[in-house]
Amino acid sequence: MTYPIRPIDESEWPAYTRVLEEGFGWTPHPAQTERWKAETEFDRTLAVFDGDQIVGVTGIYSFTMTVPGGQLPVAGVTAVSVLPSHRRRGVLSSMMRRQLDDIRARGEFVAALYASESLIYGRYGYGRASSELFFQIDTHKSAFVPGAPSDPSLRLRVVKPADVRSELEKLFASVVPRRPGRYERNSHFWDSLLADEEADQQGAGPWRSILAEDDRGVRGYALFRVKSAWDDNGIPNGTVKLQELEATDPAAYALLWRSVLDRDLVAKVQSGGRPVDDPLIALLADSRQLRASWTDELYVRLVEVGPALSARSYSTPVDLVIEVEDEVCPWNARRWRLTAGSSGAECVPVEDEPDVTLPVVALGSAYLGDGLLGQQFDAGLLREHSAGAVRRLATAMAWSPKPWAGLTF
Repeated sequence: MTYPIRPIDESEWPAYTRVLEEGFGWTPHPAQTERWKAETEFDRTLAVFDGDQIVGVTGIYSFTMTVPGGQLPVAGVTAVSVLPSHRRRGVLSSMMRRQLDDIRARGEFVAALYASESLIYGRYGYGRASSELFFQIDTHKSAFVPGAPSDPSLRLRVVKPADVRSELEKLFASVVPRRPGRYERNSHFWDSLLADEEADQQGAGPWRSILAEDDRGVRGYALFRVKSAWDDNGIPNGTVKLQELEATDPAAYALLWRSVLDRDLVAKVQSGGRPVDDPLIALLADSRQLRASWTDELYVRLVEVGPALSARSYSTPVDLVIEVEDEVCPWNARRWRLTAGSSGAECVPVEDEPDVTLPVVALGSAYLGDGLLGQQFDAGLLREHSAGAVRRLATAMAWSPKPWAGLTF
């Protein structure tokens, strides 16, 4: 059965959100819903209709995202859901395919998303492109290694985040270009991040922030909540729940971590997602005290293979013919010659014999520099026609620092 698909207008917002509430099994606070509505780009929503009823939804945020060597417009796919009553009817497939067509029509080469279920999006060409770690650290075992960076010109300032929002925004904007996967935040995203009503606090208290600064200005910030607690013997057992810690340089970064780890009446620090190559891992004298759990983060889809591969930088020179398999976006399913060197990169269609054959999902997983091609080749998922071709491609596409977005969208 074919279902009509179109963007919604503002009057259809309640019906749109009902699908998401049913699909995700939660009901946000009205204030959270209003902030979510303010973020929504209505012209980039899609709704699937069965008669007058909306049965499937998705949307896009128009991002500027850092990729290896620069920044690109990226379609940030979000709010994907189908009513339980309409599963297994092709609603999701038709909606995702229509969305990719719309992204291409806008001239965007790359799409990215956070997956609520990691099994779903590979069938539409999205590959796991970044990972993240969640930390728990016992504060009394958190000493740094000798020689940890410091700067006597730095000082700390305790602030309310809402009072220094412009300084937080400016500092964050300065670090976005440094790591693939990071994206620029508009005012609506900052509204949601810094929201501090009871529903946002979830029993962990109000937002708190510390700035690291010198006479020239702010060089970093930590944003967190503190959940106070005492054990049965009256020993303080509080928890810092760290949301963000951003810094422009190693000394400010180390000072901010020390300020969080050394907080009075706190026994442990729990962080939200952190990059897999977070410098804190090297700073801790006893790295075993950093108990980390891993999860997948961004998934990336190359909507236009040629322009997307031409638009990023590469770690080493490369000249290979890549045969791409792509059932969802057939314009990508052909052979491409990727050449990259000191003067830039180019990826153009060719008829030459391929050095390697791979699905578009593999290119998506490697696009931000996470270096998964070798792993996939070892798993037997890629076909190599020229000896060493996968290794050369993987080496060229790998990047440091590792990709990480840092804030779910």
